[in-house]
Amino acid sequence: MGTMLVFVLILASFLGFELISKVPSQLHTPLMSGSNAISGITVVGAILSLAGTFVVGSEVATIVLGTLAIFFATINVVGGYMVTDRMLAMFTTAKKENEHD
Repeated sequence: MGTMLVFVLILASFLGFELISKVPSQLHTPLMSGSNAISGITVVGAILSLAGTFVVGSEVATIVLGTLAIFFATINVVGGYMVTDRMLAMFTTAKKENEHD
């Protein structure tokens, strides 16, 4: 089972790299905005998985990895929303400047 999970992780890493490298630079911010929902689901899944480890009494390594998954997914969600907010602020500023003319 562990070998299969490592295989899926490596395959997903290569596939993600190939997909992101093919995206034009104009679409990176909208793509990040859309992926925030996926990262939010990752946070919820990691919390549910971590809650299950406390009930069953798993190893310390499992608890540490679950906590790290929550931490990094949360950073991804917050960073994505900050970039999206900054992008949207650029468009609203340009709109306000045009109204004053």
